[in-house]
Amino acid sequence: MTVKEPTTGGPPPTPDPDDATAVDPVVEGGGAADRRKPTDKVVFGVSAALVVAFIIWGTVATGTLSSVASAVLGGIMSGGGWFFILAASGFVVFAIWLAASRYGKIPLGRDDERPEFRTSSWVAMMFSAGMGIGLMFFGVAEPLSFFTTPPPGTGAAPGSPQALDAAMATTLFHWTLHPWAIYAVVGLAIAYGTFRKGRSQLISAAFAPLLGTRRTQGGLGKAIDIFAIFATLFGSAASLGLGALQIGGGLQAGGWMHNPGTPLLVVIIVVLTIAFIASAVSGVAKGIQWLSNINMVLAAVLAFFVFVVGPTVLILNLLPGTVGHYLADLASMAARTGADGPETAEWLQSWTVFYWAWWISWTPFVGMFIARISRGRTVRQFIAGVILIPSLVSLIWFAIFGGAAISRQSGGLNLASGGQEEQLFGLLQSYPGGVVLSVVAMLLVAIFFVSGADAASVVMGTISQRGSLEPGRGIVIFWGAVMGAIAAVMLLVGGDDALTGIQNITIIMALPFVIVMVLLCVSLYKDLRADPLIRREDRAAEAVEQAVDYGLKAHDGDFILNVKPLSTADGADEAQEHGGGTLLPGEPQPPHRA
Repeated sequence: MTVKEPTTGGPPPTPDPDDATAVDPVVEGGGAADRRKPTDKVVFGVSAALVVAFIIWGTVATGTLSSVASAVLGGIMSGGGWFFILAASGFVVFAIWLAASRYGKIPLGRDDERPEFRTSSWVAMMFSAGMGIGLMFFGVAEPLSFFTTPPPGTGAAPGSPQALDAAMATTLFHWTLHPWAIYAVVGLAIAYGTFRKGRSQLISAAFAPLLGTRRTQGGLGKAIDIFAIFATLFGSAASLGLGALQIGGGLQAGGWMHNPGTPLLVVIIVVLTIAFIASAVSGVAKGIQWLSNINMVLAAVLAFFVFVVGPTVLILNLLPGTVGHYLADLASMAARTGADGPETAEWLQSWTVFYWAWWISWTPFVGMFIARISRGRTVRQFIAGVILIPSLVSLIWFAIFGGAAISRQSGGLNLASGGQEEQLFGLLQSYPGGVVLSVVAMLLVAIFFVSGADAASVVMGTISQRGSLEPGRGIVIFWGAVMGAIAAVMLLVGGDDALTGIQNITIIMALPFVIVMVLLCVSLYKDLRADPLIRREDRAAEAVEQAVDYGLKAHDGDFILNVKPLSTADGADEAQEHGGGTLLPGEPQPPHRA
């Protein structure tokens, strides 16, 4: 997506003179310097070399990589699983606090700048960002899994009404407030730095207030950008692996293929990766955008069909009921850690910690996307929109597909007996026209695969080329091909349990970026605290306080504050001597009698 300068009047924001990472904001059409930049040889070279080495390792010595990954994951979960849990909730608290605080009114652009997109368009694009392979894969699988095997500590009997409540609340916990607060933190840092401060669109540039400009342009900054590439690469590859698993499940559920193994899944990844590369080479960006829009319509039609022919009343009851149980159990779900026992620790690794790692690894990609469409919004509007809109989409989606699956399971159709990748198709084929619905679902997953790989590869290309809005085609193709290869390696590492391989590697690769995100919150806070709007408010409050204090002492409370320009140095000295009785030259205010 190209960032354009809104048509509102006024001069563009001035880059921070103390910030050498600052660049001129991108105006409509974009200048060549902003849109095309040279490749950062260190960032791209180091990232590419490490990734290629990983692919070779996973291909040549799959067993060794699997053993190492299991050992590393065990160490992370035993010694650092709490860090994922604590950090994710910390991001939620930080985002809500920013929205509720005085920093919430800071605009992501000039003080007088209007939003770049109408609210309806912004909401539509936010809805698009909230959809993907994850909702297709887990829409049925997660609520059904928790209904038949309730999460540890809930005390619910499998298949009971209490299990239904726990299943929907836990699913909502994984897909609403926490993930989108994680995205909001990174997206806000990018949007503020780009549109308010005039910096380049790099994660490293957002660290200027904390590390200093020279360090963000030096080794530390390059290390941050390399971590961002790795997070995006492995998080996106995890989604592609899930997509391949689900397409394989659809082929098996439809009777077109029996027991599809890892080789077939790798073939699916190869075919879809070739489709992505072909689209990138042919330059059919508008075609991909068109297909993505069609995808959203198809997803809505599929959900509406299941809502109408499925248990409509149950789904409607689940909407308010799920929200209520989620809010009631939020604290206990957020506090669940491995200290609750080995069963809980194993469950967290498969679900909550995997999800937090997955969302964190997606933050450079999703954060950059939502930042680019949010110019002109205030911090408060940004956080509220980013968290609430996709959360609402997730609530509706899981109520429809989760409610329908649980209803079928309770009615005697044992959907849970199949693999997670097959359960959506088992549900769809229980309805009239199930074969057609299954084909539509596989088409949805395939297009999500191609368009997602396209967008994520552009983001990695942008990071590789110093924030370029239009990275070179060769760079984009390279990262897309590598992404497909990483997804295949994840499946190979998992062996018979391919999903486990995807989850394990995602958690390992996301750990360094959790630390980056925590430091990013500190840097963002320092940025907002020094914002011109906040500094003006502080100066005004200080001036009024000093003037009132002087008036009370000198005139026993009988005085007025009269604002007028300082015409002489003596006048300025006098004002300072008397505690700042003159307020902010050039900003008239009505007289005030104390």
